Amino acid sequence: MHNRTAIAAPGRRNPVASQRLAGRALVVLLALFALVGPGSAGVAARPTPATAPALALPAPTGRYPVGTTWLHLVDHGRPDPWQPGTDRELMVSLWYPALPVPGGRAPYTTAAVSARIVAAEGLPLPPEVLTTVRTNARWHAPVRPAMGGWPLVVLSPGFSLSRESLTGLAEELASQGYVVAGVDHPYEARGVEFPDGRVTGCLACDLWGPGTAERVVEGRAADVSFLLDRLTGRHPAWPDAWAVDRTRIGMVGHSIGGASAAQVLRTDRRVAAGADLDGTLFVPVPAGTVTRPFLLVGADRPADVSWVRDWPGLAGWKRWLTVTGTGHMSFTDRPVLGAQLGLDPGPIPADRQLLITREYVTAFLDRHLRGQPRPLLDGVSPAYPEVQFRNEATV
Repeated sequence: MHNRTAIAAPGRRNPVASQRLAGRALVVLLALFALVGPGSAGVAARPTPATAPALALPAPTGRYPVGTTWLHLVDHGRPDPWQPGTDRELMVSLWYPALPVPGGRAPYTTAAVSARIVAAEGLPLPPEVLTTVRTNARWHAPVRPAMGGWPLVVLSPGFSLSRESLTGLAEELASQGYVVAGVDHPYEARGVEFPDGRVTGCLACDLWGPGTAERVVEGRAADVSFLLDRLTGRHPAWPDAWAVDRTRIGMVGHSIGGASAAQVLRTDRRVAAGADLDGTLFVPVPAGTVTRPFLLVGADRPADVSWVRDWPGLAGWKRWLTVTGTGHMSFTDRPVLGAQLGLDPGPIPADRQLLITREYVTAFLDRHLRGQPRPLLDGVSPAYPEVQFRNEATV
């Protein structure tokens, strides 16, 4: 079951005061995001977008305009793992190839979620600072039809992060011809806002200890399976679910979201391929248990011991890439937004960090969901010398 209650609109602000503080505020905020912790239903009505955005995501490079909408899903058959006595709920952003019609750009996030993120860091910052981000997707733009439907990609963010942190990647994939479902996992993010105005914090952050990471990974796998039920079942929650090709589904996650992608490949056979963007594999992958394609993309640091341990468990097509000059948050929107306000992105320009993530994730999905040859995945490319192939084993 699902409802059509509108999500709470982002709050209005004093534009003079906001613009004066936004640069300094987000620079500090984004610097702190680099310290994020370990491994780091119905169609919602349109929120009121923030005025005069000071920040912007790079335009996607694909051939299709991008549309977006939000879903609120309730799993009445599963209790929430962090909040006993309540049903598990999800908030989902859908990005998709759209028809070229005029319309307002979708907000990056709501004022309530932005405020939770700021408050969680204990900083005297404008609470709505993240609502100033200009996106490239049109709100409720009509879905572009495709023969047989568009492949579906699920995105799962890092621990304590919300679904908006992967918007730059999501918009790129949608422009390339994918339906993308970015999932908020409540109580595992600093802020998740529901249509009735409730905003949840990160209970799992407060409970972090032995066994918590495993609980997160296993719970997210269940979240993704429920989401697929609601998008590909007989009575889908999204009215435009006819646009999804149910036979071509992939999952990409950042940090603990990437670890969850490996778990989903073990627990849900509907998912044909998975990618982990710098996420420790908290739940071990026994030898030979993941037989579908899997991509590991790591930041510039010593090899993650769990990747070394579980490499034999990946028994299908696999690649292990390391991107020189990057950090844990390089695979999210954070470096791009910080650089626009003066934060040093490190050895690689911020826009290029996002470009590399977009290019290699798209190549991986094109190869395994569309059957297209993508030589970018066969070895080091002169166009991207930062990307090193740590292990080129193939099957």
